[in-house]
Amino acid sequence: MEKEVLKATKRTVTGKQVRALRRAGLIPAVIYGHHVEPVVISLDSHNATLSLSRVSSSTLITIDVEGTEYPTLVREKQRDFIRNVLTHVDFLAVSLKEKLRAEVSIELTGLSLAVKDFNAILVNGLTTLTVECLPTDLPEKFVVDISMLAVIGNGIHVRDVPAPENVRIMDDPDEMIVVATAPAKEETPEVVAVVAEVEGAEPEVIEKGKKEEEEEESSKK
Repeated sequence: MEKEVLKATKRTVTGKQVRALRRAGLIPAVIYGHHVEPVVISLDSHNATLSLSRVSSSTLITIDVEGTEYPTLVREKQRDFIRNVLTHVDFLAVSLKEKLRAEVSIELTGLSLAVKDFNAILVNGLTTLTVECLPTDLPEKFVVDISMLAVIGNGIHVRDVPAPENVRIMDDPDEMIVVATAPAKEETPEVVAVVAEVEGAEPEVIEKGKKEEEEEESSKK
């Protein structure tokens, strides 16, 4: 995998003053970690937006702060949804020599015959897997082929997902990732017709009862 590098500069402005940075085309950000003193930085808005749109939370990104490189993972991206721009980014500095735990997304691919032939509904369980490995071994994502879901009731569990070399999946092997379930039952036209007939007959019975009561009252008089 090609090394992802973002250039950054140290910043001294904080608080409300960062608005001036954003107007100048910069994104305020911070790098923090277990073995690193927090470093407040600025990123070029255009370059950072392009780069960070292509990465996931398990993508290793090198932040080059004026010649000093920090291997990091993206921990939080704040966004102005009205203008569709990033407003702040948190980076977690990691050690390339220490294993870590991270969440890796699951991507479903392929065609399920249970859906195609039996109108099954796919129900998702897990959408991410927790892994333990060195930062350089972190997978971008787990691609799960759903073509093995041939009939209703078939499912894919954690144990069915092969772990890449040097990567340990920490989730329970019996956890369900996706399962093909039966579609919701629909009432047949015959059933609907019977229900409609019964519902339509009910007012007639009520009206008949009222008429008989009126005739009984008049005969008494």
